Amino acid sequence: MKLIELKDIVKTYFIGEIPVPVLKGISMDVAKGEMIALMGASGSGKSTLMNILGCLDRPTSGEFWFDGEEISKISNDARARIRNRKIGFVFQNFNLLPRTSALDNVIMPLSYTAEHLSDKEMRERGIDALKKLGLETRMHHDPAQLSGGQQQRVAIARALVNKPPVIFADEPTGNLDSHTSEEVLRLFQDLNEKEGITIILVTHSEEVAGAAKRSIHIHDGLIVQGAFSHHHIKQQEQSA
Repeated sequence: MKLIELKDIVKTYFIGEIPVPVLKGISMDVAKGEMIALMGASGSGKSTLMNILGCLDRPTSGEFWFDGEEISKISNDARARIRNRKIGFVFQNFNLLPRTSALDNVIMPLSYTAEHLSDKEMRERGIDALKKLGLETRMHHDPAQLSGGQQQRVAIARALVNKPPVIFADEPTGNLDSHTSEEVLRLFQDLNEKEGITIILVTHSEEVAGAAKRSIHIHDGLIVQGAFSHHHIKQQEQSA
């Protein structure tokens, strides 16, 4: 079953009156339970596409179906509700609140979305998410007391706490060493395989993309047909 379906998505920005096309007609599907990599170099349109998929921005034209609902033209408030309830985000620089415990960082999203949960239930859900990621002994540490890998696991627990069907991970290993990067990618694979969560890795790294089951390459605002490598695309650019 499709979780995400894009039909001819266009995104154009304007500098003054000059149109700057960034996405030039993107069509793609992501099935529930997939783990995919969205790949592209800087300036390819990859981040713009992630912002649309993550309900942070809306397309100029085209259809965007998410979990059975067409959301390309809904209001900002309606888009925020979908984002808060159905999407988890993990970023390269962790985005944790300083001087705030790991547990309080994790349960923060619940204060926006889980009106039906008591404080006790919120804390229990946060503890469960941290235990799932092996951080039960670090719950009361703030980010400065945690390693980079531990901080990223707290960020993943925060993304999980609302039990969203999809998690977007934007260059999630960009600030981690290679060993810790492998651990974090294995965590995403486990969440995908054991919990059935759809994972979308947004990356320029072939190594990170290798953890996914499928790669979608964006180049110059379009999906490149076939699994071209960056080397192949560079050769195309040099011969153009």
